[in-house]
Amino acid sequence: MNKLAIALLLATSLYAQQQAALDPANPMSSWVRNAYTGNRNNIIRTAEKMPEENYGMRPGAQPEVRTFGQHLMHAATFNYLWCSQAKGEKNPNPGNLDKLTSKAEILKTLNDAFAYCDAVYSSLTDAKGTEMIDITQENGRQTRNMRLGLLTLNYAHNNEIYGSLVVYLRIKNLVPPASEPRPPQAQK
Repeated sequence: MNKLAIALLLATSLYAQQQAALDPANPMSSWVRNAYTGNRNNIIRTAEKMPEENYGMRPGAQPEVRTFGQHLMHAATFNYLWCSQAKGEKNPNPGNLDKLTSKAEILKTLNDAFAYCDAVYSSLTDAKGTEMIDITQENGRQTRNMRLGLLTLNYAHNNEIYGSLVVYLRIKNLVPPASEPRPPQAQK
């Protein structure tokens, strides 16, 4: 995907979310932090909204398509991965997240993964965001990435997961969090 397409995708999704004001001293890092936070909140609210009996649901009969709960655990897995890389530390993912099936276990794990990432996003500045991070892949391959690049990748991936989760909610006639009516703005 080219840079313009990515920028348009991110700008479009950002426009759809209520965002906190950008920090003029750190516009890039505050933008990605705000985008991540809005998307994180939508994913958590989606997980809370879906009844537990639908956590094993697939939108069709294809076994290779993730269940609702598997999508949530996929998000948790990659939040741990990319945020640990951006933090420059070992991935704290407890592993076997795809084996969790109960709503309570999945919500706890998802919230734990987001809490881990929250610390990374909240400490981000534009200067720290442009630092290059050395990464050792699971296959031993060494790569380098910009910290802000890893966190933008994480946000974009979460956005894709949320888009998939919306399908599951719609199948069950539930309104996705981003489509819920917004409370009226306070008069100034």
